[in-house]
Amino acid sequence: MLATAESCTGGMIAASLTDVAGSSAVFDRGFVTYSYPSKIETLNVSEEMLAEYGAVSEPVARQMAFGALSTSNADLAIAVTGVAGPGADGDKAEGLVWFALASARGVEAREVNFGAIGRDKVRMATVETALNWLSDKISG
Repeated sequence: MLATAESCTGGMIAASLTDVAGSSAVFDRGFVTYSYPSKIETLNVSEEMLAEYGAVSEPVARQMAFGALSTSNADLAIAVTGVAGPGADGDKAEGLVWFALASARGVEAREVNFGAIGRDKVRMATVETALNWLSDKISG
């Protein structure tokens, strides 16, 4: 059973999963937590972690994935948080995305920088990367 926690993709990963007929057998729920308060209230992301590292960071991605896992009926939860653009967000470049995958075995995280390819392309590349990681994890 899968869950998603999405920031920069705004629910696009969940939408891609539910585009497939019969997905209710494997998809539990999706969380779109775009704002800091939504990450705190919905996924139990630490306010201190957000203040120290910002939303686009490994610690926050990890907490988002763990929060989605622990507040759902999922066995596997993926989280994404990034700078879709246009432009940089402080010291974080456009195209920077953190991914985290949580399961009973713990939380793994990856950083990908897609570059300044534009908002739509960053978001689509993020969805594709997330789905590929889920597929790899599920298939072994």
